[in-house]
Amino acid sequence: MIRLRLSLALSYEVNEPGSNFIFNIHAAHTNRQVVVDESLVVNQQVPLTVETDPTTGNRYLRLSAATGPLQIFYTASVDLTHYMAAPEQIAEVPVARLPAQVLGYIYPSRYCQSDRLYRLAMREFGQRQQGYGRVQAIRDWVAQRITYAKNISDSNSSAIDTLIETAGVCRDFAHLMIALCRASNIPARFTTGINYGVDPAYGPLDFHAYVEVYLVGGWYLFDPSGTAIPMGLVRFGTGRDAADVAFATIFGEVGSSPPVINIEAIAGADGLLVMPQLVRSALSTDGQHQGSP
Repeated sequence: MIRLRLSLALSYEVNEPGSNFIFNIHAAHTNRQVVVDESLVVNQQVPLTVETDPTTGNRYLRLSAATGPLQIFYTASVDLTHYMAAPEQIAEVPVARLPAQVLGYIYPSRYCQSDRLYRLAMREFGQRQQGYGRVQAIRDWVAQRITYAKNISDSNSSAIDTLIETAGVCRDFAHLMIALCRASNIPARFTTGINYGVDPAYGPLDFHAYVEVYLVGGWYLFDPSGTAIPMGLVRFGTGRDAADVAFATIFGEVGSSPPVINIEAIAGADGLLVMPQLVRSALSTDGQHQGSP
């Protein structure tokens, strides 16, 4: 078990009274990601709610702000107990056997135009043996062809744009991998959160986007950008693509500053400090229990 302590601070200048905010900044509750404790502080004395989407489990903070500075502070301690499996033993799930709640993740979406990448996917991955290894090949293909670079893409960039530009940030890597998985009839979803262990060379710690792919046993973690240690990923939200799980959606005239984010590994309830590390095993924080078939 790995225990991670995270904190984030968001700062805004609200210029229009009654501006509405929807935040997706709460650590998710999953089978294998347990929120041990958490705290939320908002500097403005305004009504707010935290609601959970019954389908995805995403947690949304909603508020209407007054004019002036708005500051949001969130901290949490999270225990990760990963489901781990040998990659060569993980098969794909045939479309005919996919659970109903997974079907939405094999269709094209706004930023993941899988219908336009079918021929590419079949040429590159169609002849590969099905299973975890084929998904890993898609992840590696994206990682090898796309260069991590800021200020190349924007909030409108899609998987097709990333394929053409051959550069982008974590969000763009995720969209391209998801589109290629779906074009190969493999369900894949866009996941947001915070990553432990990112190289300081990438700049100040920021929100991170990665991919979860549905195979036998559940949703498995992949980081096509290569900037994260998958064992140190803390999930906030999941969706079809970035349009579903922006960390902040704002309605009104508002200025913002970059988020201030920190994450560290701390000792768990047993007093042991376990550090996230790179492993060969397939990992899931939403998978079946150890020992399940």
